[in-house]
Amino acid sequence: SDEITHVARLPVTTPARTAYDLGRRLPRGAAVARLDALMRATPFSVEDVLVLAKRYPGARGLRRLRAALPLVDGGAASPKETWLRLLLIDAGLPAPTTQIPVYDDWLLIGILDMGWEKYKVAAEYDGDQHRANRRQYVKDQRRLRELEAMGWIIIRVIAEDSPADVVRRVRDALIRRGYRDT
Repeated sequence: SDEITHVARLPVTTPARTAYDLGRRLPRGAAVARLDALMRATPFSVEDVLVLAKRYPGARGLRRLRAALPLVDGGAASPKETWLRLLLIDAGLPAPTTQIPVYDDWLLIGILDMGWEKYKVAAEYDGDQHRANRRQYVKDQRRLRELEAMGWIIIRVIAEDSPADVVRRVRDALIRRGYRDT
């Protein structure tokens, strides 16, 4: 009974139960992307999901669930941002912070998809809206110039980039800023 709630008088699984099912049934990348989206839309407690895992110790996919849960980040604004974050983590880079607000005094310049504030390095996934919408493109270009003037290195990633190239560009930028690859 504690795994069901009601929305508009319809029975639905609780966010924790939904996370439990998604994390067990999907491959790691897809599971993390969906769990990120769920966390962003309807925050849930990872501990509550682990309670369900203890409740059903013989359930299929528990190893998969336990591998995905530590990677959940509600700051990911799209599945491609999740993909990028996991790519960087899997390459051995430190986990980036998501949705970093950057201010010039009190004025918000922009919110970076992910990055490392200590090094002023960010990685941003540019989807089709950044290319197809002229107004968005102009806004992005101005924001990029302001961020660079403030000392940020912005690594822009598009679908056609190879994963190895993305990792190399991010790693090189971090190293230029003092990160020591171990």
